[in-house]
Amino acid sequence: MMNLKLTIASFCLVTTAVSAQVKDTLAEKMMVYQLPNGGWGKHTSDKKNVDYSLKLDPKLLKIIKAADNDLATIDNNATSKEINSLIKAYQATKNPDYLKSAEKGIEYLLSMQYPNGGFPQYFPNSAIYRKQVTYNDNAMINVLTILYNISEGKEGFDAVNSPWKEKSKVALQKGIECILKTQIQQNGKLSIWADQYNEVTLKPEKARAFEPMSLATGESVNIVKFLMMQPVTPEIERSIRSAIQWFEESKIEGYAYNVSKEGDKAVRTLSKKEGSAVWARFYDIPTNKPVFGDRDGSVKFNYEDVSEERRMGYSWYNESGTKLIEKEYVKWLKKNKISE
Repeated sequence: MMNLKLTIASFCLVTTAVSAQVKDTLAEKMMVYQLPNGGWGKHTSDKKNVDYSLKLDPKLLKIIKAADNDLATIDNNATSKEINSLIKAYQATKNPDYLKSAEKGIEYLLSMQYPNGGFPQYFPNSAIYRKQVTYNDNAMINVLTILYNISEGKEGFDAVNSPWKEKSKVALQKGIECILKTQIQQNGKLSIWADQYNEVTLKPEKARAFEPMSLATGESVNIVKFLMMQPVTPEIERSIRSAIQWFEESKIEGYAYNVSKEGDKAVRTLSKKEGSAVWARFYDIPTNKPVFGDRDGSVKFNYEDVSEERRMGYSWYNESGTKLIEKEYVKWLKKNKISE
């Protein structure tokens, strides 16, 4: 009788442990904010990026309910951030709800891919520039990195169920083909990539008024780094080498770009610094000159001609090409036993 009681007690304890799922508070909030189509929006009710460390926002929940799927986007790390976080939460807790929510997000990403392999900034919302194939703010590369991790079973994505793995492999290859097709030629030479492209023609286009049709350096650095993760093919090797050559030839030597704070305002200054190099955020496609956009849609070729609001409110230069050339590229050559 005593053994029977112990067996029953042990069974009850095991049942209780299984049924009482461990919960992650951030993941719980992410599931609440998830849209019906599986994606996520990027803004709270006061137009700031969603902060999951804060309490649930009743106003935002009301907006989500009213807008439905129109808020779903991959801009500002939205959707990719949540999927990555939910996978980590599942790793830590084994709560199946988190994996299910992440897989619903993955299904959304797969549903938004164009036949040409590109991804729009928003889906299904196709207003203004939201339907463009978008590298801006690393939107498409964030998505392709998730598809890569699913395909390779990395970063906890080995938990994703088989149907999504097979679909992700196909979508990943289409995405890589799109990257290779959209690398821009200048005078017959491959250069880097633009921020946005027409979703049908894959020709570069402008987006917001201060984001002219141009080559985009920051995003291109991350595109090259993503290509370096892939198995080397002649096309990928040519793409990477061409981009590195463009960065070498287009750097502005002897300058540094500094961002500091004065009260609540950011102060951005371009100053001389020996031994340093910067790249403009945007380069004019035909001339390869640094180019700057303003709120009124005008395009300037002189940084000082940009209105103060835009000059201080946007990062017009970066130094990310230095690490790409001096470290990542060298490491990639060595890893793949490729001669310079």
